Amino acid sequence: MVARLKKEYLEKIKPAMKQQFGFKNDMQIPRLDKIVINMGVGENASDSKKIQGAIADMTLISGQKPVVARSRKSIAAFKLRENIPIGCKVTLRGERMYEFLDRLITIAMPRIRDFRGVSDKSFDGNGNYAMGIKEQIIFPEITFDKVDTIRGMDIIICTTAKTDEQAKALLKAFKMPFRKQ
Repeated sequence: MVARLKKEYLEKIKPAMKQQFGFKNDMQIPRLDKIVINMGVGENASDSKKIQGAIADMTLISGQKPVVARSRKSIAAFKLRENIPIGCKVTLRGERMYEFLDRLITIAMPRIRDFRGVSDKSFDGNGNYAMGIKEQIIFPEITFDKVDTIRGMDIIICTTAKTDEQAKALLKAFKMPFRKQ
């Protein structure tokens, strides 16, 4: 079964983008490449239960087992030693990527307190969009009673767009709720 957003992209968004930007070739049309989700554990990195909780939450949210990120060098000021787990990250592609984006836009974002939309200034100049979420409990997969700590996460949406304008048009077509300026 094809993900709902992928079907919408192929049937509606792709032809509209081709007409809007005047692309001659279908391969020029921007599309989603990958979504990277990163969750740092913070100052409690020495406690192995914290990193296990982050891995469990990330697995539930993404549907994929995350990779543990480890510190590269020791920093005494942060009480950090080399090769200690400090977070986890997961890269979503294909069907899982479309399913995650669908859940993020339609279910998770409306559950954010005082939500007025996401910033449209978080593009990197190469067609990629980055955003931060303060609480992982906005996702319906996370049971509030079982959460040990409220953790934030970074979500980076990578596209094949050459410019920020094209990437913004693509994400708007996916109904990304950008803030009204």
